[in-house]
Amino acid sequence: MPTPSFAINWDAPGHRLYETGVDRAVLYPIRDTITDPTDPYDTGVPWNGVTGITQSGSGGEPTPLWADNIKYLNLMSAEEASLSIEAYTYPDEFAQCDGSREIVDGAIIGQQPRKMFGISYRTLIGNDQKQTDYGYKLHIVYGCLASPSDRSYATVNDSPEAVGFSWSVTTTPVDVPGFKPTSVIIVDSTTVSGVAKLTALESILYGTAAVTGDNPSEAVAPRLPLPKEIITILGN
Repeated sequence: MPTPSFAINWDAPGHRLYETGVDRAVLYPIRDTITDPTDPYDTGVPWNGVTGITQSGSGGEPTPLWADNIKYLNLMSAEEASLSIEAYTYPDEFAQCDGSREIVDGAIIGQQPRKMFGISYRTLIGNDQKQTDYGYKLHIVYGCLASPSDRSYATVNDSPEAVGFSWSVTTTPVDVPGFKPTSVIIVDSTTVSGVAKLTALESILYGTAAVTGDNPSEAVAPRLPLPKEIITILGN
């Protein structure tokens, strides 16, 4: 029996994609006083030592309604995005997000009000030809609130391990023009229309260093743009 010729080509070269890794995590604490609603987050700071971030969701569950002896329709519950962050350390600016306050120099207390924050991080996209040089995704998360977490300390022994921290994070959605509110935006470098647009967004997320010479420029601090601004940057 001859093998049929199909229109679909499975596992074609260059299309065997996968996603891996996590890096370039940046923390954006919310401002203590928000005077500009279009810029509610403070200056971004690097979050070193991140070992894993898990995105998950809840809600989006159907509630069936019955009428006339048949299923009439399904009502869908609202969806909520959440994160799990694992790291060996965290920036000083995250202490207030974790419910800690310094009462005097060197003395910290817990069980304090938790500050909201935003976070961005990158995951790598690989394929069978370029491996992880194929591309990456920028994950931008708004309205984060961390829950209390366990910290386990153990004696130093012949198999030493660094203490790992973890946090469960819930989110509050923000407005997106023309769409329902969301907590998460994912930007795919392989589908963005133009390298310059992606560079412009990354320059905002990560800031830019000062430049000297013939075309000098001042340093620009990293910040977290809201969805409306991201649409403008990537859509022009």
